[in-house]
Amino acid sequence: MARYVALLRAVNVGGTGKLPMSELKAMCCDAGFARVETYIASGNVVFESKVAPSKVKAELEDRLHAYIGKPVGVMVRSAAEMLAVLNANPFPNAEPKHAHAIFLDKPPPADALADVSGQQDEQLRLGKKEISFTTPAAWAARN
Repeated sequence: MARYVALLRAVNVGGTGKLPMSELKAMCCDAGFARVETYIASGNVVFESKVAPSKVKAELEDRLHAYIGKPVGVMVRSAAEMLAVLNANPFPNAEPKHAHAIFLDKPPPADALADVSGQQDEQLRLGKKEISFTTPAAWAARN
């Protein structure tokens, strides 16, 4: 069985999409997932399944829509993919609360970073586009 992480969009944020983690865990167990664990009231859940990630995503989105009454976006990543994101952190010395990863269902448009500007303290290559920006660690080192 593969180990997955499901990240739910817009649940338990600002009073919208309230979802007790006990309900999320029950949904996952009812869907046949094993070793289900939730993380605080975040809408993040870790589990094992024999089902492909696309089917896991569809199953959770259907169950969440039925429970909440509106669509809920779900990002499903394998444990290996999550480890790869952690290992690819371009700022390994930054304080963890200042490091963020964004997960998308599909690549952003080619011109998504066309208007991005900033200082040249740090550079990150995203596809064919390179952006420059100041990180909290770089700012602190200068000041």
